[in-house]
Parts: sequence; structure tokens; C-alpha cells
Amino acid sequence: MMAEALVRTTLQAGRYEGVLTGAGQTEIEALHKGRIVGVAQVTKHPDEPGAMNVTLDLPADVLSDGVQVVGLRSTATGDVLDRVTLMAGTALDEDIRGELTLLREELEMLKRAFRRHCADTGED
Repeated sequence: MMAEALVRTTLQAGRYEGVLTGAGQTEIEALHKGRIVGVAQVTKHPDEPGAMNVTLDLPADVLSDGVQVVGLRSTATGDVLDRVTLMAGTALDEDIRGELTLLREELEMLKRAFRRHCADTGED
């Protein structure tokens, strides 16, 4: 039998979606700090025979300061098939990724202002 594999397809607005292959009858549990915080919905994939769609709404209580990891574990094998890492809070305000995002936003604002200025003065 083929080993279970879970491939994330999207994580949008707190909803995890992925495709599970190599699984028989199984559930996918969401684990955070050693406790089960949710159970994913597992349904047949319409286009891939033998594959399953996995959908999980991440619970709000896993969002807190620092780095949080939610593991997605198969109940059939006990293996963690995927992990979702969330970073938030004041501890990360000085994080380089946050600073880079702020710089990008400021650059976009300056570009818009410069283009507006050029359009007003008729210069390029």
C-alpha cells in the first residue's frame, strides 16, 4: 500500500485545503500543543481516483502571540502529514518579514503619488 501523503492546495481566510493520497478510511486531526483542536472534513476528490479532498477551518483559539504550529495527523497511521505555521503578535513586530511588508506598502504608496504628480504636471 502506498504511504499517505497530504499536499496543501490553499490556505485562505483560515481554511486549509489539501489533497490526500494513499489513504484508506482515515480522519485527519488538527493538533496544537498536543491537543486535538479540530477534525478535517475528508471527501472524495472529483477528478483524481483514490484521492481525497481535505478541508479544515482552523480554530481561532490557535491564533496568539508568537509562532504557533498546527499539525495535521492521520488517525489511521498516527503520522503528521502536514503542518501549518502561524506567526503573530507584538513579538514579531520587529521581524524582518513584517518590516519588508511595510516597506513594500510604502513603496507602492510613493509610486502612486509620483504617478499622480506626473499626470498633474504632464511630465513622465
